[in-house]
Amino acid sequence: MRYWHGHGHMDGWGVGLMAFGTLLFLVIVVLLAVALFRYLSHSRQPMPPGRATPGAGGSGPGGPPGWGRDGQGRPGFQGVPPEQLLAERFARGEIDAEEYRHRLETLRSANRPGGG
Repeated sequence: MRYWHGHGHMDGWGVGLMAFGTLLFLVIVVLLAVALFRYLSHSRQPMPPGRATPGAGGSGPGGPPGWGRDGQGRPGFQGVPPEQLLAERFARGEIDAEEYRHRLETLRSANRPGGG
């Protein structure tokens, strides 16, 4: 790095290209850091009912697109039975076996006639 043109110094073009290269490198590093941060902080799972912020969704009050109300006016994920959502949470390890069984029994008792 000592001898740029055989004279031991850089001319104007050398300084300009070095500054441009440094700025370009810094811009790339910042863009990669932002992309990594957004990738790591982005959640791909829908928020469960009751935890969504009202008005935050794209398909109506109460949550992200796909969330809405079932035919009886209860909040839930459209088209996916609650038992399936519960089973998926258990499979992902979000809840343990005891909590899964308790919640499943609660869901089933709520769906029985006269169960609430």
